[in-house]
Amino acid sequence: MIDLRSDTVTRPSAAMRDAARDADVGDDVYADDPSVNELERRSAAAVGTEAALFVPSGTMGNQIAARVHADRGDEVVVDDRAHVVLWENGGLAQLSGLQIRTVDAGDRAVPTPDQVAAAHVEPSDHRPGTGLLWLENTHNARGGVAVSPDDVAAAAEAASERGVPVHLDGARLFNACVAHGVAAPAMTAAVDSVLCCLSKGLGAPVGSVLCGSESFVAEAHAVRKLLGGGMRQAGVVAAPGLLALENVDRLAEDHENARRLAAGLDGVDGLSAPAPDTNIVRVDSAGRGLPADELVDLLEAEGVRAGAFGEHVTRLCTHLGVDAADVDEAVARVERAVSGYSSGST
Repeated sequence: MIDLRSDTVTRPSAAMRDAARDADVGDDVYADDPSVNELERRSAAAVGTEAALFVPSGTMGNQIAARVHADRGDEVVVDDRAHVVLWENGGLAQLSGLQIRTVDAGDRAVPTPDQVAAAHVEPSDHRPGTGLLWLENTHNARGGVAVSPDDVAAAAEAASERGVPVHLDGARLFNACVAHGVAAPAMTAAVDSVLCCLSKGLGAPVGSVLCGSESFVAEAHAVRKLLGGGMRQAGVVAAPGLLALENVDRLAEDHENARRLAAGLDGVDGLSAPAPDTNIVRVDSAGRGLPADELVDLLEAEGVRAGAFGEHVTRLCTHLGVDAADVDEAVARVERAVSGYSSGST
């Protein structure tokens, strides 16, 4: 089986398993797990912030950031296709009492300064006002678009000028950095907090880091406890995360494999797959009259796993668990899967 559903399906390396077994541990609720503390220190240094907090998942990290930055009732300005809008179970409302004001960032995947300004609301007796600007890089639902440092900064500065803090959902931040050939601090300089996942393309079995100022992380630590994220001997999962931080440069291989995959799929009759920025490939099967959920079933039968991301759009992700040979084999299997399809045949 060639599993291209997501880069979350990576398996920890032998070295990561060894690191988990041999990790020096303590009680992280008391902040005395040395492996966690080292992971937080290195993560903050990697993204250019004062401090970092290890959390079990990216969603938890995002929700912690929202609760720290904004007050109940505040509006969060966010792209209408953002992960926090589509796939975090309404957490902004349920956990922090926040409401969203969506903008359509379009293909650029980040709101323009004019959009930020137009969406901004001053607080009054009738409205709580804008409490947070939410950005995402890379942008999952828009096809793994790698937003440039300049575009991140432009949106963030438009919010900061109005006294609004900025959170960056950087679950795949390092993919964006590799795509633009910049270090992570260049991407985060203008934002107030950033969430990075270790368990996607970097290959850790679990965990993310929420990074920001020392005062922000101190508040985030308390909210993590509130949300049930206080962990004990968490060094057994933090130690593989330390090795994951060493996998940033190899993300370029995933990007190259994604371009190889897209080019191959684009050559299949009735399929369209634009060249991706990073490791996320979107295939449109409308030209063949093939709904995405049916395509996913056909691919599963051929030994390729993918995910439906729209009526005719299917997502495939490259990651450290697949190589160029796997990509070529996946293309051959996709072509075989769709070759006999005609509308209404399944």
